Amino acid sequence: MLCAEEPDLVAGLLLLSYPLHPPRRPEQQRTQHLPGLRTPTLFVQGTRDPFGSIEELERAIKMIPANTRLLKVAGAGHDLGFKGKARNENLPPAIFAEFQALKT
Repeated sequence: MLCAEEPDLVAGLLLLSYPLHPPRRPEQQRTQHLPGLRTPTLFVQGTRDPFGSIEELERAIKMIPANTRLLKVAGAGHDLGFKGKARNENLPPAIFAEFQALKT
């Protein structure tokens, strides 16, 4: 929300597992500030995140006028797999590469 009010505050936003809505409450969208966002943004979202599905997040992203990307993490929940036994060691470098590409 702060970046929507002050677009020059940071050069880019990295949003890991954005809580689009409370679990099982998709009607309570947290999107009011998105149309005012002018900061390049990378969303990293698990395909099994109860705080927002990929489809819901894709609809929300369309509200943002800034350069925006979505990195989908297959099979991951809200923790993006960082807490699970099947950690994806390739995820941190992939996030870094996507974030760097966002700013160019």
